[in-house]
Amino acid sequence: MAQPKIKVEQLNLHYGENHALHDIRLDVGENTVTALIGPSGCGKSTFLRTLNRMNDLIENVKISGSIRIDGQNIYAPDADVVSLRKRVGMVFQRPNPFPMSIYDNIAYGPRIHGIRKKAVLNEIIERSLQQAALWDEVKDRLHKSALGLSGGQQQRLCIARLLAVEPDVLLMDEPTSALDPISTLKVEELTRQLKEKYTIIIVTHNMQQAARISDVTAFFLNGYLVESDRTDKMFTTPKDQRTEDYITGRFG
Repeated sequence: MAQPKIKVEQLNLHYGENHALHDIRLDVGENTVTALIGPSGCGKSTFLRTLNRMNDLIENVKISGSIRIDGQNIYAPDADVVSLRKRVGMVFQRPNPFPMSIYDNIAYGPRIHGIRKKAVLNEIIERSLQQAALWDEVKDRLHKSALGLSGGQQQRLCIARLLAVEPDVLLMDEPTSALDPISTLKVEELTRQLKEKYTIIIVTHNMQQAARISDVTAFFLNGYLVESDRTDKMFTTPKDQRTEDYITGRFG
């Protein structure tokens, strides 16, 4: 098997006294979609946020173990968190475009990283919107407010904004939970296309969504990773009874 893109070993996380993640071990392959499933409060989103060190922003968090991306431990003392967050981008539950034009939303990241030439920015903006399957819908209104877009378009804009800084890994925290069914399908279709270039990890409450778009599924329960396997195997022959109970809707 090829070297995994992300290798998580003996990851533990405490919020103060609360032991939120227990000894998590998971390999994530390159150019795959990995779905994290499990009931509310089971640790999926907490785990997702360890992958770009978003939990560092919370008081009283203690993390042990290692997470390696391309062989580098992102929790090493000399790890560069700014460059990590450029490489590992995140899409949240609710679309969060900045209150500025569509163009400026996407140019924001490249400008922070020192890109100022208009021709280069124009190219990045067109490429990012094309990749996010949004270019045809917005190319004539790039200088209008991003807040005028529909919810589904805003979420794709947030994905385009991430792609503009050329990450390696995309983290998606229930990216369709606030969207209508048609917008949800567009984001799912987009996710399938993006895995050709990116490694994607998605938290979802929606079993059908996990089955439709992921290559691998990981089931979390009470802060433990119960099991992970190829999605088709997880949904047909899970190894653990608790996984089967969750997938078949006996609890959740």
